[in-house]
Amino acid sequence: MDIKPIRTEADYENALTEIDRLWLAEAGSPDGDKLEIMITLVEAYEEKHHPIPPPDPVEAIIHLMESQSLSRSDLEAYIGSRARVSEVLNRRRPLSLNMIRKLQAGLGIPADVLIQPYEVEMSEV
Repeated sequence: MDIKPIRTEADYENALTEIDRLWLAEAGSPDGDKLEIMITLVEAYEEKHHPIPPPDPVEAIIHLMESQSLSRSDLEAYIGSRARVSEVLNRRRPLSLNMIRKLQAGLGIPADVLIQPYEVEMSEV
C-alpha cells in the first residue's frame, strides 16, 4: 500500500482518482483500508485548502424551510409574528438572541450558523 501525504493540487487530484478506483472495495480488505485512509487524507486536505464557510443565517433558515417543507407561518413560534418572520427572511431585521435560541432549540439550526454576521437592509424611517 503506497500512501503519501497530499501536499499539492496534483496530489489531491490523484487521490480523488484513486478513491474513485477503490470506491467499491470491500470494507476490511486491503483496498478497503486504503480507501478509508485516502478519504481521510482528502478530507484533511480539503478542510485546510478548500474550506466551506458556514452559510448565511437567513440562507440556512430558508434551506431548512425548503428541506422540511416548512412555511413562513411555521417559523412564527421561533421568530415571532407573521410580520417579524417576513422582516427576518427579507433581511430587514436581524435575528435577536432570543430568536437564535428558539431556532436552535426548536429546529436544530446550529447557533454558530445563526450568529454569523450577514447583510440587513435597514429601512430609513
